[in-house]
Amino acid sequence: MNLRKLATAAALAIGGTMLAATPASAANIANNPGFEDGLSGWTCTASSGATAVSSPVHGGSKALQATPQGADTARCQQTVPVKPSSSYTLSGWVRGGYVFLGVTGTGTTDQSTWTSSPSAYSQLTRTFTTGASTNSVTVYVNGWYGQGAYQADDIVLDGPPGAGAPAVPTNVTGSSTPSTATLKWSASEGATSYNVYRDGNKVGSATTTTYTDLGAPAGSHVYQVTAVNAVGESAKSASVTLVVGNDTPQVPATPTGLTGTGSVTTATLKWNASEGATSYNVYRDGAKVGSATTTTYADSPQPGNHNYQVSAVNSAGESARSATVSVTVGNDTPPPPATPTGLTATANGGTVTLSWSPASGNPTGYNVYRGNTKVGTTTTTGFSETLPAGTYAYRVSAFNPAGESSKSGEVSVTVGDSPPPGNKVLVGYLHASFANGSGYVRMADVPKEWNFINLSFGEPTSVTSGDIRFVRCPVAECPSVESDADFIAAIKAKQAQGKKVLISIGGQNGQVQLTTTAARDKFVESVSAIIDKYGLDGLDVDFEGHSLYLNAGDTNLASPTTPVVVNLISALKTLKAKYGANFVLTMAPETFFVQLGYQFYGPGASGSADPRAGSYLPVIHALRNDLTLLHVQDYNSGPITGLDNQYHTMGNADFHVAMTDMLLAGFPIAGNPNNVFPALRPEQVAIGLPAAQYAGNGYTSVAEVQKAFDCLSKGTNCGSYKPKGVYRGLRGLMTWSINWDKYNNFEFSRNHRAYLDALS
Repeated sequence: MNLRKLATAAALAIGGTMLAATPASAANIANNPGFEDGLSGWTCTASSGATAVSSPVHGGSKALQATPQGADTARCQQTVPVKPSSSYTLSGWVRGGYVFLGVTGTGTTDQSTWTSSPSAYSQLTRTFTTGASTNSVTVYVNGWYGQGAYQADDIVLDGPPGAGAPAVPTNVTGSSTPSTATLKWSASEGATSYNVYRDGNKVGSATTTTYTDLGAPAGSHVYQVTAVNAVGESAKSASVTLVVGNDTPQVPATPTGLTGTGSVTTATLKWNASEGATSYNVYRDGAKVGSATTTTYADSPQPGNHNYQVSAVNSAGESARSATVSVTVGNDTPPPPATPTGLTATANGGTVTLSWSPASGNPTGYNVYRGNTKVGTTTTTGFSETLPAGTYAYRVSAFNPAGESSKSGEVSVTVGDSPPPGNKVLVGYLHASFANGSGYVRMADVPKEWNFINLSFGEPTSVTSGDIRFVRCPVAECPSVESDADFIAAIKAKQAQGKKVLISIGGQNGQVQLTTTAARDKFVESVSAIIDKYGLDGLDVDFEGHSLYLNAGDTNLASPTTPVVVNLISALKTLKAKYGANFVLTMAPETFFVQLGYQFYGPGASGSADPRAGSYLPVIHALRNDLTLLHVQDYNSGPITGLDNQYHTMGNADFHVAMTDMLLAGFPIAGNPNNVFPALRPEQVAIGLPAAQYAGNGYTSVAEVQKAFDCLSKGTNCGSYKPKGVYRGLRGLMTWSINWDKYNNFEFSRNHRAYLDALS
């Protein structure tokens, strides 16, 4: 939920006792750690404007300065050789609005951390252990979207150095033919691949110890070879001279086996490869219309009958043309598009929202049917309308100039009156397994204002075990802790008053990655044991850090493929089925994992984005019919783009309105109108906040919180951001934490309880 260490440090600062630790001298294996040699050894993104500046610096005479631009976070990084199965500490001094320090490629769990320190340098530190086969890691520093320049200095990677670049290849020999040169050499220790140079220029690479140069022009050429691994490239080997092209090259043979098929718009040609050919020319009705380097070609001519031929080409010339094949284009009648699939329907107050998957067959639009009546036509894969209370059945068809598809399968949705504004809830997290500067609160002493009490935290025995344990705070740490019997009795007393008591899984320290079905099943078993032992009402999913992420290519919201996502969905559905309709399921993701999905989703097409971006969305979507409450943490967040395509920064009413509006209006994921996160029902959504200034970044005053709630639930008191609708059923407020609220003289619970109760 909140950063436990941050809360502890804040409490110490309030007490006036803040001790500065003096780190031991690091055995630094990072290259150019203080940027005294400019950017030597570092690689920075193209638009970052990265440079070494002389002020402000932390140590020495230089420091790094870079500026995020658009979607570029201005990342600078370097790859460092390390030893497998070894411990390392990464640290650095940074300055700026939001600055991140991290390491990837560890072979275990990659690490990252951040701070906001715009006026002075602040040190960031992370430890990690390399995997059994890890020989190098990449350390990085970057800023945040929409922020100004940041500085970094004295980057330290403390630990045993790894192996360097591989040895220079030896015993390089070669042979040649009229058209090729073939090289062989002895393997170099530590090499993962080899680069081949012809006359000083790199012409190719190989993962074996042989290479054939097919593109060498006729003449005498000098060849050399280098060895490559993750650390770098060796020096070039001794040279070998080879003569290529003593024989006169021959024009390639005429292509054979030419065939062609026609469709409404396209003629598709195929033929057999010709020996010695480097490309092929395609002729339509005697005129050249294109060329290809493969043995297929697609042409889009005017409708009618066309005669095609193909010739083969190399440096010696062009072959004769092949036999002729006739292809008819445009006489066939195109079929109607396929029937749409994946139709879903949700009701938000009186508004029904439909979405479906794109139909194949080039549809030009879709027809929407309510019952047997067509109620709309759209060119997108979504539709909405406002209706009175009742139950409605929908189907969708696709159409193009050739006709209309059959209708999709039917879905039903029930529209009810908007939930009354009363019955608003306060959700609070109770420090049940640890103590910090806020103090321990016994279950029996939790104030009456709270409706949901989330026990913090259940944590795994290891990141990927799925084995969740809930260990109550020990007496040595929490002297006033009650016995298990008193704790359970107090839970039952709260439940008798209508309160819901949940076990919250995760938090900052509880990284949970259900990478296997075995871990999934252990998760279900161990969470069930906690619920049963304490008689709890359900589960709160507070996965943070690297618990959730999306693999490359996992882009379909409705059909995720990444194991940690698929297995979590399966585990939560199993728990819901086991405990039945009264099982309470809540989630508390950070904005990075939800609203950031409007801009970024997983690693993206280039594979370079953060794979965690938007990764909670498929879990929320899959459980939307079982989800009791979603309360995104509107704190500890960088700037996030809202539906108005403007950046919003935490700590004010507009931020909470913009973030909540995205959940209640829905949004296209990564800007794709065919991959939409549908709106949640207002009664499923609460706003997440820190209870006090020292409980987390992004504290919002009582007045600003209530201003945001007025805007969302009543349409009044709005600031510059105007939400897409008025959400009378918005459920309430969540905070980290009950303990910090008590420490802050109950400012959050007493003020907001009175405010929510007055909404009637």
